Amino acid sequence: MTVSRTGYGAMALTGLGGWGEPRDPGAARDVLRRALDLGVQLFDTADSYGPDVSEQLLADALHPYPRDVVIATKGGSIREGPWQLHADGRPAHLRATCESSLQRLRLDRIDLYQLHNVDPVVPLEDSVGALAELRAEGKIRHVGLSNVTVEQIESARKIVPIVSVQNEYNLAARGVQDEVIAYCEREGIAYLPWQPLAKGSLARVHGALGAVAARHGATPAQVALAWLLARSPVVVVIPGTL
Repeated sequence: MTVSRTGYGAMALTGLGGWGEPRDPGAARDVLRRALDLGVQLFDTADSYGPDVSEQLLADALHPYPRDVVIATKGGSIREGPWQLHADGRPAHLRATCESSLQRLRLDRIDLYQLHNVDPVVPLEDSVGALAELRAEGKIRHVGLSNVTVEQIESARKIVPIVSVQNEYNLAARGVQDEVIAYCEREGIAYLPWQPLAKGSLARVHGALGAVAARHGATPAQVALAWLLARSPVVVVIPGTL
């Protein structure tokens, strides 16, 4: 599947911290339609955004989806409150959340289904094995991973093809991601950096980022996203909006 390298991350469309409904659901749906009009093809969400709210907004705004639109969602995390997630990688949970996402998104098959987090008390092989079964059943087309190391990607790829990795990465939070990006680039795996604008802090004029933006007649947010796109050809940015 081919998409443009600027997608849309739909977590921030919910209430604060991924919890509850947005203040103005109608405006949220308008934002999604506007993103589509601007050429966005990849919309990234998760069952835990809201929970359920983000997926429902996507379906309400964009269904029936244009043929070139890719809907990506995630399972394997439970939302307990604003900014509060805990992993649940049990195969039964993943199967149930996938079925629920199919209904909310009004899909027969999810284009990209991602394991949201690796559950420390469930073997990764069991979680990924459940996604492999869902893929074999035709309920998901492609499998992705989120918040993983190179070693975990390699383990998962022994079970099912992995087409994407989604880890936190931006100008202000690089951590140990160079190794993961290099691996994805070498293996032809898409890399979707979440929080590409660091919760909006990189959209404000300050320091070196502000100076570069002024020199190029751009906004700090544009420079931060351009830096990610230049970082590797496998990077697909998924900024969101409030």
